[in-house]
Amino acid sequence: MEYTELANAAVKAKEKAIPPYSHFHVGAALLTEAGKIYEGANIESSSYSLTICAERTAAFGAVLAGERKFRAIAIAGDSEGFTPPCGACRQVLLELCGKDIDVILIDKKDNLKIFKLNDLIPFSFTEENLK
Repeated sequence: MEYTELANAAVKAKEKAIPPYSHFHVGAALLTEAGKIYEGANIESSSYSLTICAERTAAFGAVLAGERKFRAIAIAGDSEGFTPPCGACRQVLLELCGKDIDVILIDKKDNLKIFKLNDLIPFSFTEENLK
């Protein structure tokens, strides 16, 4: 699969966001090794700590559907530039999807920037730290 198709899915997922407080829409599209795409969007709560980001929505949905192997996640936000995943999302993606997945960021002009998750969360806390 071309990453432009995954990026388009993230941009489309952004339309499903429910951000009544921040008014900042974020869409994510998580690609499994088998080629299936799981979409996510940010959903806000008036109790801000209960808000969930698009990346975690996509990851949790995929895992609940039985998926365990992932290739990439694309993320599109409302800002003119690129919208990287927050720290909480980076940690969840690391644990559920692995440090080697590609993270594709999309700006308003449909430019893509691609990173390995491990580059976005170096010296990360993993299950190895719990032993």
